[in-house]
Amino acid sequence: MSNKIQVFDTTLRDGEQVPGCQLKTEEKIIVAQELEALGVDVIEAGFPISSPGDFLSVVEISKAVKEPVVCGLTRSKKEDIDVAAEALHHAKRGRIHTGIGSSDVHIKHKFKSDRQQVLEQGVWAVKYAKSKGLEVEFFAEDAGRADLAFLAQMTEAVIAAGADVVNIPDTTGYCLPHLYGKRIQYLFDHVKNIDKAVISVHCHNDLGLATANTLSGVIAGARQVEVTINGIGERAGNTSLEEIAMIFQVHKDLGFETGIKSEKIYPLSKLVSTLMRMPVQANKAIVGSNAFAHSSGIHQDGFLKHAENYEIINPADVGVPSSSIVLTARSGRAALKHRMELLGYKYEGEELNTLYENFLIVADEKKEVVDDDLIVLAVNLPVLHR
Repeated sequence: MSNKIQVFDTTLRDGEQVPGCQLKTEEKIIVAQELEALGVDVIEAGFPISSPGDFLSVVEISKAVKEPVVCGLTRSKKEDIDVAAEALHHAKRGRIHTGIGSSDVHIKHKFKSDRQQVLEQGVWAVKYAKSKGLEVEFFAEDAGRADLAFLAQMTEAVIAAGADVVNIPDTTGYCLPHLYGKRIQYLFDHVKNIDKAVISVHCHNDLGLATANTLSGVIAGARQVEVTINGIGERAGNTSLEEIAMIFQVHKDLGFETGIKSEKIYPLSKLVSTLMRMPVQANKAIVGSNAFAHSSGIHQDGFLKHAENYEIINPADVGVPSSSIVLTARSGRAALKHRMELLGYKYEGEELNTLYENFLIVADEKKEVVDDDLIVLAVNLPVLHR
């Protein structure tokens, strides 16, 4: 089995389902082209039947990108599949992403149906989508809560019907990582034709476990990850592209690799945040404003001595210009001395101690001490000595 992991980006479909984050077609094209430059393998461009705007976006993205597969989402309905196939007409490589619920919760309460009918509908949808001459991916919605034996039966049946990829989503973010991994492993152990398709993982973050579940699924044999920039998506979001890509890069011992050009991650994160008007939380892994910021005196001293004391990623590797030393009341003399030297001031011994004592007075009054504050301290230092 190959250790190359296909990156399926759904920022423009699942990510755009976040209230208030809808993009115009022109904006979607910009993001799609940047995703292509980033190196993603598949771009889920939208849900074509959902609106004329989504249909147009899938059409135009299909024209605008050359390397990635362009994917359109559908329900397991004829009209959905027909519209998706039409929208993907210009794609160099198009994929219809169709599917149906696999958990008893969905089967009973969403579809008002039974397992056999749902299974037959899913198989029919795959066969019909395949007749359009495009790649077909099947999603077994709410697979994280599905009966395992039935999930295996469904997976085997849709592969036999022609599915190129089978998506095993943790739609509600319910699974624990070790159990989700066992779920994927169960399929590899019990689906006799599983080698005929790529198994994909699509995890939601309702319990904060999306990235961990995705990693567990890959370790168990999945070879496609479904992700979004900044981890945006329905409810609490999806697996974050930047997190899973950098896990593979930092932990080379895992043996997995993607085609992601990591130095483009941060600029694209900023672009998506700006266009979707959705700020990235400061402590967000990899791309948050504090991801490479140091404010504790102990951390600052260790970082200044050797960056790897407190950083496992070189910020330049993800496109962040540099790490930052943030001066607060928790900062120590080493950080203060460093920042003053950057401003052209050099202090040692008692002079540094006096400067530091007065710095702490300012720091206790402000959340962050900025360069202008430091210059005022430097200018007034001789006065403070008297």
